Amino acid sequence: MARGKIQMKRIENPVHRQVTFCKRRAGLLKKAKELSVLCDAEIGLFIFSAHGKLYELATKGSMQSLIERYIKCSGKFQVMIKRPKRSKLTWYVKND
Repeated sequence: MARGKIQMKRIENPVHRQVTFCKRRAGLLKKAKELSVLCDAEIGLFIFSAHGKLYELATKGSMQSLIERYIKCSGKFQVMIKRPKRSKLTWYVKND
């Protein structure tokens, strides 16, 4: 049985919204861990709930070391976003 397509709009019921947030947060963290293992990637992920609670994931080392690495690299790379006609969003990273 196929699942129906979920309409992307804010969930009005606060209980349903919180349940969805918890489930999707867990799924996002799981996918990030899988990507890290499969592709040997270092991943840092921040999630803030509607109530301001912080959830974070650093797959290798600490979040602090990932942030420091990002700060060092942020001046070296320029992220460009292009959307060609009738195409999906494409990211290009240009190394200066």
